[in-house]
Amino acid sequence: MTDDFETITVPDHLCGYPGVAFGGYVAGVLAGRATAKTVRVDFRRPVPTGEPVRLTETASGGAELTSGELLLAAATPAGLDTDVPDAPSWTVASAAADAYRAAPPDGSADCFGCGLDRTPATGLRLHCGLVPGGAMVATAWTPAAGLGGPDGLLPPELVWGALDCPGNAAGRLLGGRPAGAVTASLSARLVRPVPVGSGLVSYSWMLGSEGRKYRVGTALATAEGDLCAFAEALWVEPRPTPAP
Repeated sequence: MTDDFETITVPDHLCGYPGVAFGGYVAGVLAGRATAKTVRVDFRRPVPTGEPVRLTETASGGAELTSGELLLAAATPAGLDTDVPDAPSWTVASAAADAYRAAPPDGSADCFGCGLDRTPATGLRLHCGLVPGGAMVATAWTPAAGLGGPDGLLPPELVWGALDCPGNAAGRLLGGRPAGAVTASLSARLVRPVPVGSGLVSYSWMLGSEGRKYRVGTALATAEGDLCAFAEALWVEPRPTPAP
């Protein structure tokens, strides 16, 4: 670790679970400090919102978030060989999102990425529902202008965010997983700039499952089907609560 660092504070509204920073956003911030095009972000402990944490670039070309002596999350250069399926059409993804909103699973959180009560100005609204055929979940969405930077593009950390929540939906709707799972690691590659105000499709599919862990692939494409970014994630569901 180098001696150079900066202190950042994740705003309260950028949460996944209450008081916990949205994992995709955190991963994107760390990836933005890494020198590699493709990185893997491992989450060691929850990153708090509203509290300062230390962001440090590492000698290996990655970055770390720490609080005192505790390592919260780390980005390291990585490979990514995910075979990305074609995106569902805008019409199919829109129908899947509408179906999800009509009958969401129990235990939904007020997440910046997928919260049902978020507006286009306060969240990404990644409401992924089942795609006909049963092997994929997807949503159609349009980033609000206020989410973009001065260049009219969705910031990279929010592109990473669009690759996070669909994995939770895949676990719940495709894998029958319970609410409360968290992202343990997220590896992603950004392929092209993503303009705000244009239609996008976020989608996810299962890669594997063992015990409380499951792996997913996720991707982001334009409404016309051009790939913008893709990722692979490891999710971990909470330990069962011991019986009294």
